[in-house]
Amino acid sequence: MTIPAPMLTRRALVGSAVALTACPAALFARSAGGLIAGTYTNEGGPGLVPLAQGPQGWRAGAPVAAIRNASFGVRSAATGMRYLLDEQSKGMLGVYTADLQKVAGASTLGADPCHAALAADGRRLAVANYSSGSVALFTLDRAGRPVGEAQRIAHEGSGPNRDRQAGPHAHWVGFSAGGTQLHSVDLGADAVFLHRLGTGGAVDTSIAYRTEAGAGPRHLARHPKLPIAYLVTELANTVTVLRAHPDGKFTALATLSTLPKGFTGTSFAAHIAVNAAGTRLYISNRGHDSIAVYAIQRDGGLTPLQHAGSGGHWPRLFLLREADGEMLVANERSGNIARLPLGRDGRLGAAAKGLALPGVVFLSV
Repeated sequence: MTIPAPMLTRRALVGSAVALTACPAALFARSAGGLIAGTYTNEGGPGLVPLAQGPQGWRAGAPVAAIRNASFGVRSAATGMRYLLDEQSKGMLGVYTADLQKVAGASTLGADPCHAALAADGRRLAVANYSSGSVALFTLDRAGRPVGEAQRIAHEGSGPNRDRQAGPHAHWVGFSAGGTQLHSVDLGADAVFLHRLGTGGAVDTSIAYRTEAGAGPRHLARHPKLPIAYLVTELANTVTVLRAHPDGKFTALATLSTLPKGFTGTSFAAHIAVNAAGTRLYISNRGHDSIAVYAIQRDGGLTPLQHAGSGGHWPRLFLLREADGEMLVANERSGNIARLPLGRDGRLGAAAKGLALPGVVFLSV
């Protein structure tokens, strides 16, 4: 979910254009190292844009205008199917082949879906509906298509920030424990919910972790090797190190700021990711316009390393591409995908502004 720009409506039309080559989407989708970029149409975005890497850097292909407001999506490793969200008041899920041919569509039973996750076996898909504060749980067949209507799981709760926390706002979902547990992070309720998934559609919901009032938790990332998770808060601009217990509950171990000391401006933390080795953690700061980098200690604790400029304004999401030694950052309000060199030590180099793309909010392989 985006944050209102000063003096603009939530989905204000930017009115800028993007220069695109005339390459078809299928060519980009099948090419080695190809990516996709989702955009907000009301911020000038042309739809879903395939990206390919050339001698002069990343270039954009012909947009798929029918795939609108793709603020997030996931891809099945088993079937190759893509599950892309259409973030609107009547949220929709689109199911696409690897070359972006639509094979199914379904309602997310909520407003403004903004995050999705696949179970490890590929038979369940969860979607977080931000504005309605709910989760949609889909059952998938062996081919990866939704079976029937989704199951709706409603959140409850609110926080002290009346502008942002008048009600629940689901912002992240993730499966664990072999798909029997589903966590959902709720910005409005200041909570991480635990949904234990039983047979026959049974769901037992409880609180896995509650933040300080007004913190506004947004996303969670798990350590690849340790029973540790990292929770980023959008409103408090913090990251909390959590001990993950087998029963699905979390215990806080430490909390650090995502912003440098002395910063007094307005900023909202957004995306979070851990590298494959579990030695570095990255968080984007919208407003400070930076990527915070932390060293992860052997016990999962964090030590701040640097704040690297995001190469634009309002870094909504970034894509960590370790094999190619780079991070790509979707800077929503400046409308560009910046490239930051990624060193072997996990530090980030100076950003290049990169590819212009209005309203860009999502990147994926």
